[in-house]
Parts: sequence; C-alpha cells; structure tokens
Amino acid sequence: MDTIQSINNSSMFQVSEFILMGLPGIHEWQHWLSLPLALLYILALGANILILITIQHEPSLHQPLYWLLGILAIVDIGLATTIMPKILAILWFEAKAISLPECFAQIYAIHSFMCMESGIFLCMAVDRYVAICYPLRYPSIVTEAFVIKATLSMVLRNSLLTIPVPVLAAQRHYCSRNEIDHCLCSNLGVTSLACDDITINRFYQLVLVWVIAGSDMGLVFASYALIIRSVKRLNSAEAISKALSTCSSHLILILFFYTAAIVVSVTQLAERKLPVIPALFNVLHNVMPPAFNPMVYALRTQELRAGFQKVLGLGNNMSRK
Repeated sequence: MDTIQSINNSSMFQVSEFILMGLPGIHEWQHWLSLPLALLYILALGANILILITIQHEPSLHQPLYWLLGILAIVDIGLATTIMPKILAILWFEAKAISLPECFAQIYAIHSFMCMESGIFLCMAVDRYVAICYPLRYPSIVTEAFVIKATLSMVLRNSLLTIPVPVLAAQRHYCSRNEIDHCLCSNLGVTSLACDDITINRFYQLVLVWVIAGSDMGLVFASYALIIRSVKRLNSAEAISKALSTCSSHLILILFFYTAAIVVSVTQLAERKLPVIPALFNVLHNVMPPAFNPMVYALRTQELRAGFQKVLGLGNNMSRK
C-alpha cells in the first residue's frame, strides 16, 4: 500500500524547474569547451552586426540579395543568442536551473529561428534562380516589395507552425525526473522526462521537419537544378563562370546548413552509445552557421568586402598607402 501511495504521490507531483546538466559524459571537463564556444558566439555577433552596419551604410548593397543577407544576419544573431548565454552560464557559473516557461520559450525560439534560416535560404535560392534564368525580368520580379512579402510569409509560416511544439511539451506532466542531460532545451530531450505519453510530440516533431525543412530543401535544390540547366545553355565559358560565381556563396551556405542538419539527425542514432556526440553536434549546429555565414559571404563577395573596408576605414588607409 505504501508503494502504491508513493507512486500516486509522485504522479501528482509537478516539477517546477529543469536542471540542464551540460554535455553528457564529459561533465568533469566540459568547462574547457567554454572558451571556443564563447569565441564562436563573439564571432557570430560581431560578424553579423558588421554585415548589418555595412549593408545599411553602403548604398551599392541596397539590393534584394543583400537585404536577404541582412535578414539572415538578424536570424543568426537570434539563433546564437537563444542558446549561448545559457550554455556559457552553465559552463562558467554552474547555473544549471531553468524554469519550465523559460525552457519551453527556448524550444520555441530554437525551432522558429532554425525554420526561419531555412526559409531565408529558400528566398535566396529563388533570387538566384530569377537572376540567372530570367535576368531581364529580375528587376521587376525581385523588388523590395518581394523581399518584404517573402520575409513576412516566412515569419508567419514559422511562427504558426512551430507554436504547437512548446505547447504540446507544456501539456505533458513532469512528475519525477527533471535533469536534462544536455546544455539546452531540446524538444525531445525535455519531453522524454514526461510521465505520460509523448507520441504526439514525436509525431509533430517529425511532421514539422518534413513540412518545413524538407520542403525548403527540396525547393532549394530544385531551383539549383533549373539554374544548372539554364547555365549549360550558355555558349560562353566566361558567362558560365560568371553565372555560377554569383550563387557560389549561397550554395556553400546551403550545403553547410542542410548537411549539418542531416549529420545532427543521423548522430541521434548513436545517442545511447556516445550521448555526447549528438548533444555537441546540436550545440554546434546552432552556433557555427551564425559564425561562419558572414565569413563565407565576405570571402566570396567583392562588393561586401569593399563595404567592410569602407565601414572599418580600411579602404582609406589602403588608398593612402
């Protein structure tokens, strides 16, 4: 009778907070990872803020592609800031406790920003498709109004479709365990602590991945298939090289983003044997794209490099020399 009563009491109990234990299996020395993670976060903030300032101050960059790049920079700042301050607080100050509302808010923010990043890549793919396949009609199709409408549609799509993720997680009953073997609130990581059935949570997570990320990825690669087909029809090797160079930076970012997403998904299969691998990859997938996206564009886009030099005052110094 005492055992049954204790089980009933525990099932009625609702935890008030979660404890983020950090990276599983390496709790003793995970604080050594704080320095590279902090540097990645600083790089992400600094590089993306520099892109926003450069696009704002350089009139030659007031074009649809660079507006989309500016929106991507805002999304990257939001994505990195959603997780990194809490991760660094865990690694530096052992601030592992997080309230349920804060945890569910982090789940929503991560899903929203990740889906928004995928949506912006789709918009940039459409921009490159129109620019290469219909160059004469590009100024009339891809306008400021197009960028605004495309961005608002992506914000609306992602904000509405990701709302059920934290809502369903909040409806679960957390009656006993409250320790999350991770350094951020992942949807399945949190709901795995629930005392009731989480089938609907798993199902909606799968649907969300296929509906948003799957459809975006399919449309992006379809756009590039059409671009390649159009480029093959060009007679001049110089024209082919110029056409491909205009979308090389975007293609690198897309391949990096979706490859990393696939790797994170695949490493979940190794979670039982090496739980630190999917956890670490999950963290890196949220902070590495924001840090390296600006670098890829800066290295491969001459107009953006020139804008950086003007904003940083390097252009005047180099001309004087």
